[in-house]
Amino acid sequence: MHTIELGDVSVTMVPHLDNWPLSPAEFFPGGDPKLWEANRSWLSPAHWDPEAGRVRVAVQSWLLRSGGRTIVIDTGLAVDTDRPGVPAGASLPAALSSIGVAPADVDLVVCTHLHADHVGGNTHLDEGGERVPAFPNAQYLLSQPDLDFFNPNALTEEPGRSAIVYAESIEPILRAGRALIWDDSHIIDENLELALAPGHTPGHGVLTLTSGDDRAIFVGDLLHAPVQLLAPDLSSCFCHDPATAAQTRRKVLQWAADHSALVIPAHFGGARAVEIERNGSGFAPRRWADFSEDVPSPYDRPGGDRSALTRDPAPRGQVPRPMDEESHPTKGPGSRPSRPG
Repeated sequence: MHTIELGDVSVTMVPHLDNWPLSPAEFFPGGDPKLWEANRSWLSPAHWDPEAGRVRVAVQSWLLRSGGRTIVIDTGLAVDTDRPGVPAGASLPAALSSIGVAPADVDLVVCTHLHADHVGGNTHLDEGGERVPAFPNAQYLLSQPDLDFFNPNALTEEPGRSAIVYAESIEPILRAGRALIWDDSHIIDENLELALAPGHTPGHGVLTLTSGDDRAIFVGDLLHAPVQLLAPDLSSCFCHDPATAAQTRRKVLQWAADHSALVIPAHFGGARAVEIERNGSGFAPRRWADFSEDVPSPYDRPGGDRSALTRDPAPRGQVPRPMDEESHPTKGPGSRPSRPG
């Protein structure tokens, strides 16, 4: 697992699954198949297998150390239960233990949204067979809009809602009183802030990192494959509201391009993260940050020439947010702890 330093924050990619294949037509309904072939030189083989006709999608978590705390972004796939249509992944606690991080060391878990491949490792079975938080000392950041949407007790039937996922990965967190519920935005520390970025799910969030001259944005499932950089209006088959997802995606990518922020999705294979630039009506990769193996990266310190990375620095506390108020109407800022029960 490769770690890079962004200001005072260390970021480590923790892999779960390297290839979850679907055809481009299945994954991105209405997409132009010629777009893949026209960009074969850099999409293949890390992001697309043209011979098999399959998009290559990875699943990964992110481990951050910031402000003296250990933070996990998304817990990936479940390993101790069968969920229809969802593959099993690698054990997150085992992967973290291999780099010296015990479950009890994790202070905060950020769930960008509540799909099965992002919350599967939230819980595990204890010795008595009861499902409990996998990280016993951590608070779990969950958005209120996603809690409302995925709650199986809601009156309406919605695609993407799973009673199994909610019962196994969300309810034990709420029951244990370990949830920290946020509505519109939540400041984690001086380096990290969550903001609502709806469309993929109603309560999908993005996490911005600003430390020193460095910026990054963890975009969760706003992006599934780099082809969406070229065609930002292209939403995946997993998006609850494709039109809103496209609008959100474009705004976030515009912010990232204008502020030289490293874009860190949940599902990119290969190098995993990228700086982008505007390119016509879309965007294009400008510089990749390689999380795929322990090789020198322009983001490593010490070493690596980063002088080519142009910045538009803003004073601390005045960093522009990637999402404006129109795109995520507030229910009231801040977060609140859950009540057990």
